[in-house]
Amino acid sequence: EVQLVESGGGLVQAGESLRLSCAVSGFAFADYAVGWFRQAPGKDREGVSCISVGVTDYADSVKGRFTISADNIKNTVYLQMNNLKPEDTAVYYCAVERTAYCSASSPMYVYEYWGQGTQVTVSS
Repeated sequence: EVQLVESGGGLVQAGESLRLSCAVSGFAFADYAVGWFRQAPGKDREGVSCISVGVTDYADSVKGRFTISADNIKNTVYLQMNNLKPEDTAVYYCAVERTAYCSASSPMYVYEYWGQGTQVTVSS
């Protein structure tokens, strides 16, 4: 059974940092793409970043502030979020797709497995 578990969310002030983790079990994602999405209240879920074999991509809204990385031994993907803004407030989800194609703008339906999400709240 494939499971994705996000952690690391919390309440921070604007300008602070958080690191999210996505622990994947039941699936070795080394050859596939892992993405981070977020969903703010009343808004659609949007792609934030993805990582695949030698490739990373970011949404324009987080470029220069967020960094995605992967530990293939621990089967965990991280999202380092710096200089957080109130507009980053959302539930953050990680997801895995069974291809190596990575794009932060990939639609949700290409991702096969999803975590339950972790809340990130940034106060001004």
